[in-house]
Amino acid sequence: MKIAKFEKVSPSQFSKDLKELCATDDYYYDTINLPVRATKGSAGYDFFSPIDVSLSPGDSIRIPTGIRCRIENGYVLQIYPRSSFGFKYQMMLMNTVGIIDSDYYDADNEGHIIIAVSNQGKKEMSIKAGERFAQGLFVRYYLAQEEEVETDRHGGFGSTD
Repeated sequence: MKIAKFEKVSPSQFSKDLKELCATDDYYYDTINLPVRATKGSAGYDFFSPIDVSLSPGDSIRIPTGIRCRIENGYVLQIYPRSSFGFKYQMMLMNTVGIIDSDYYDADNEGHIIIAVSNQGKKEMSIKAGERFAQGLFVRYYLAQEEEVETDRHGGFGSTD
């Protein structure tokens, strides 16, 4: 059963977020790779960094992936660090687990998935452009009995506060 589809955000959205988050003038849109599973038994979809990243111990960065995802209602995309980065560098996601809701696709930033990571280890962490650094897992979720929610999403990080 297929419940989602990965796509690139527009070149203008990617460029805007790249400059805003990484303070770079370099343009990497053509190098964006859609997430893929490494093996036929893999549950997670690997996310690739479109830029070179170097983080000293204790530093953090928000990496604009250039990716958005159309997800059916009733499912969520959860983002985790790849285990190899956790083992080598004690890389952590700044929000511990990224949650990409189905309505994020239509957010004002085109649903651009931006992954915030930190180096909690004791040595320099390096992520090369085109290297897999995070993974996403689709999970079904269920709702509690509640009043109907009518609020629409508009922004990205922290937009529902």
